[in-house]
Amino acid sequence: MPGDPSAPSQVTPTESIAIAQRLSTHPWRPFASNILHGKDRDGILVNTPDIGHEPQHDRRGWWLPGEVNSGVPYKWGGFDDPASFDAAIGNGLAAGDVSSPAKRLADNAAVSKHAAGLDCSGFVSRCLKLPGVHDTSQLPAVCDKLPSAMDLRPGDVLNIPHRHVVLCAGWSNPERTWIYYYETGGGPSYWKPGLKQAPLDAMLALGYQPLRYRGMAHEARPDSKDAPELLTRAAKASAIAVPNPTIGEP
Repeated sequence: MPGDPSAPSQVTPTESIAIAQRLSTHPWRPFASNILHGKDRDGILVNTPDIGHEPQHDRRGWWLPGEVNSGVPYKWGGFDDPASFDAAIGNGLAAGDVSSPAKRLADNAAVSKHAAGLDCSGFVSRCLKLPGVHDTSQLPAVCDKLPSAMDLRPGDVLNIPHRHVVLCAGWSNPERTWIYYYETGGGPSYWKPGLKQAPLDAMLALGYQPLRYRGMAHEARPDSKDAPELLTRAAKASAIAVPNPTIGEP
């Protein structure tokens, strides 16, 4: 059954999870010229999450210049897909730009045009095939709130307005007490997208709201118990366990 035809895009759960996996595993090779720790040409402070970024902290950088890296890096205000990201890196733009309290306070004024990547809402917007970014305050306008978090299906979202958003990827156990989800900007591995699993109750206690995008097609009967299993065994094995989740971005 197709999604709401008035929605900004149409997407299936299978497509949504496939996009998330592609953004999480996209191979790319940066150069030293893609590193920036300082102000860009417009005077906006940029810190790329390269291996030299705050190695002593939990929120340390990860990508290596001269090596093939995996996953489109986090960028505050970013909305790149693999093709636009590769083009930006080839043109010498900064590979990512980490979040900070100062950036959150400045909001759009802290978005650099000289860096490439994806932030949490850019990542989820890409996974929903939205034509432009819908940030965490805008996503509820194109989604329906689920009656219960137990109704979550792959392709649904868990959203905290003005804070953070993740993409549901399925249930981690038969009891439905843990979920799989894709995110970027959340720990561990803060500054790259990836698959994680966490207790649902702990996520809800943080304030996450379960939403379903109106343009999401139904690939199974409306009963959430019949939701399709979309993660491969290899993907599940790679999922990072987060027993005590926190709200992703500072």
